[in-house]
Amino acid sequence: MIRVLLADDQALVRAGFRALLDAQDDVEVVGEAGDGAEAVRLAVRYRPDVVLMDIRMPGLDGLEATRRIAADPALSGVRIVILTTFDLDEYVFEALRVGASGFLVKDTEPVDLLRGIRAVASGDALLSPGVTRRLIEEFASRARAPRPPTELSGLTEREREVMALVGAGLSNDEIAERLVVSPATAKTHVSRAMVKLGARDRAQLVVFAYEAGLVRPGWLG
Repeated sequence: MIRVLLADDQALVRAGFRALLDAQDDVEVVGEAGDGAEAVRLAVRYRPDVVLMDIRMPGLDGLEATRRIAADPALSGVRIVILTTFDLDEYVFEALRVGASGFLVKDTEPVDLLRGIRAVASGDALLSPGVTRRLIEEFASRARAPRPPTELSGLTEREREVMALVGAGLSNDEIAERLVVSPATAKTHVSRAMVKLGARDRAQLVVFAYEAGLVRPGWLG
């Protein structure tokens, strides 16, 4: 059973999501929050598998709530999916940077919402290659200065190469094909890079790749 927490300041929006999720055999809505502060409190109380987090809420917004949940070691198993009205919301990149596992536009099709929740609950990042490339183009240039190269000193040359390909939006299978290795080997390299850099998930590894200068806007042509 996938346990979900809903965080949105509009009661009608929460009701719509709850109706959809409650109809699923493998999903349970464990709580609803009307603002970011309540979302953090309920995340601590219920330890949900997934939080659907509206980015724009009064008081404590979804970005800061995401930051606080992601920074709490006791909530390391909680995955956050940002809900936004615009697929290139200015806050999306920052939310991914601080620990969100991906984002969904609020008017996404129900089947895509459910697929996204299940993917994130299973440990995948909710970032398609197309979305990743758009994020590069739109937001990488706005990111803070690249991390000093020494922060990647613990990575092997192959792990850096794999991290750059993750940043470009490639799947493990695509990385394996590009590097002529097995998918299992590609997955191992990705996992080791995440552990060494302290990335919560693949989405945060993508952000780290931007900031480290391994990926540049438009580098895929």
